[in-house]
Amino acid sequence: MIKRHPFLSVLCLLVLAIAVWGWNNREHLAAFPGIVGAYSAKEYCSCRYVVGNQADYCAGYVKQYLPLSDFLDDSAHKRVTARGLGSSQTAAWLGQRAGCQLQPQADPLP
Repeated sequence: MIKRHPFLSVLCLLVLAIAVWGWNNREHLAAFPGIVGAYSAKEYCSCRYVVGNQADYCAGYVKQYLPLSDFLDDSAHKRVTARGLGSSQTAAWLGQRAGCQLQPQADPLP
């Protein structure tokens, strides 16, 4: 088969190598979706409520290559919620000395 279809053989080997790599790093890959929303929520909260910058500046500051599907800035309660890659994360301002902190996520119902 290798002599008759060299490109197909290389493609199959490449797919197999990617599958093995993905299986070995499955825990890290599963954690990745939460990073996008967590980074955006925490950094925006810090930019807006700790440093005191304008909302437009902070929105540009946390912009990423992977877009957010939802973003909510609750200025009355100083809470920021960002949703990206199917994971929603919330950061809240705790005070001048404590700054902003990510809030624990409730376990999803089965």
